[in-house]
Amino acid sequence: MNNPTPPHKSPRKEEKTHNIVIGQTINLDKMQRTKELRRQMTPEEKILWQHLRGNRLNGLHFRRQQIIDGFIADFYCHAARLVIEVDGKIHEQQAEYDVERDKVLLARGLRLLRIRNEEVEQQLDRVLMLISQACFEET
Repeated sequence: MNNPTPPHKSPRKEEKTHNIVIGQTINLDKMQRTKELRRQMTPEEKILWQHLRGNRLNGLHFRRQQIIDGFIADFYCHAARLVIEVDGKIHEQQAEYDVERDKVLLARGLRLLRIRNEEVEQQLDRVLMLISQACFEET
């Protein structure tokens, strides 16, 4: 027998939840945005995710559309403290935003790897090798 879901209030915008990766409190609207981005990944993000998901790249665990300090990273490997950004045309228009975000992430001790859409499309093996090397290099 199916138990009906108990009625509940919709979360208010100011409500927050706990981020399991870094122990931060995050806004629920931001959490909803990450879910939308996961459903609407770019073709290049989808290609890369197929190679990163399920610990497929050297046993490393990646998350997609991960919230870190209020910013949403395309991919994140916590064990390697590596943020991967797949840059498309939108990044040309938001260069200033990306610079500010990069400063915040670097100040947190994270490392960043930027990959262009064209690289994922045309040099996937090289991209995967770069990600793997970045994950295992000493910092």
